[in-house]
Amino acid sequence: MEMETAVSVLGALAHEGRLSAFRLLVQAGAEGLAAGEIARRLDVLPNTLSSSLNILSHAGLIRSRRRGRSIIYTADYDAMRQLLAFLLEDCCGGEPEICAPLLAVASQCCDAEGRRARNGP
Repeated sequence: MEMETAVSVLGALAHEGRLSAFRLLVQAGAEGLAAGEIARRLDVLPNTLSSSLNILSHAGLIRSRRRGRSIIYTADYDAMRQLLAFLLEDCCGGEPEICAPLLAVASQCCDAEGRRARNGP
């Protein structure tokens, strides 16, 4: 990931509402959530949510698909992994034990498709 892309992605997450929406979509997994359900769970107005989802989408953090009359949003796990890899790229300074706890947390979380790992939270 390039520096400019990382800044754009981090900027998209640098807002309480957008970060909450992204975290909710990460929790939802590969099935995602309809926009109305996201608005209900976060207790936000639809137009406010629409703006937040648009910013997250332009940053490449979420994807959308149509299901009937609903638009379903999902987290883009590959984009999230790229951002995390960028942030950890120079980690450790030759001391892998510094980053080992982060790797342990990540390995307990989810698989590549965003499904909770068997021993995950």
